[in-house]
Amino acid sequence: MKKFESKQAQSFLNVREGWSVQIYSSDRRLLWVLEPSHCWTFLLGCGFGLLLSVIWFNVARYSSPIEPVPSSESSKLQID
Repeated sequence: MKKFESKQAQSFLNVREGWSVQIYSSDRRLLWVLEPSHCWTFLLGCGFGLLLSVIWFNVARYSSPIEPVPSSESSKLQID
């Protein structure tokens, strides 16, 4: 009896089992599915975006500002 209970408890607490969230419309058509790979891809995208924004912010902060080069010629159409 103990073997049966421990085996059943192990299968209930197994976190490696796959999961998915499925959303259906009122007429029982599948609208969309959320799977673990979708969550991992979303989290990797958020992490990559955060890393990119931190790098971009640091590069922009320590770079010299771009100044426009003054033109030696005057404009051809001068309106008063």
